[in-house]
Amino acid sequence: MARTVAAPSATKSERPLAGRIFGVFTPVLNRVVTRVAGRRYVPLYVLLRHQGRRSGRAYATPVVGMRVPGGFAIPMAFGEGADWYRNIVARGGATIRQHGIEHHLTDPAAIDPDSATSPFLGWQEAVFRALGIRRFLFLKGS
Repeated sequence: MARTVAAPSATKSERPLAGRIFGVFTPVLNRVVTRVAGRRYVPLYVLLRHQGRRSGRAYATPVVGMRVPGGFAIPMAFGEGADWYRNIVARGGATIRQHGIEHHLTDPAAIDPDSATSPFLGWQEAVFRALGIRRFLFLKGS
């Protein structure tokens, strides 16, 4: 099941700076970005496929995602209250389309980029701190 690394949870009012800035535009951006996310020549965005925790409905959410050793990491710019995050934790996994390839991922875990087990490079950690992103969803897989 899902595991988390000890760190305070972000509520809606404690969203990282990136989430507060882009949150207003999310509905419009998602409609546009969903069309290109995860395609072969779109390096930044991946298409996250997950199921609703209560409804069982299939969702496709465009997110920024990066391959890291052992799987993928997704910045939680909207905190741990985001529906996609809660759906993945409840279901125990998701599928990511990156560069046109589907990756089936499991064992969701919230990670802290400043921890000793962080898969990120030092310069990446500095960028995340500047954007106010303190947590990532890590999913195991190829």
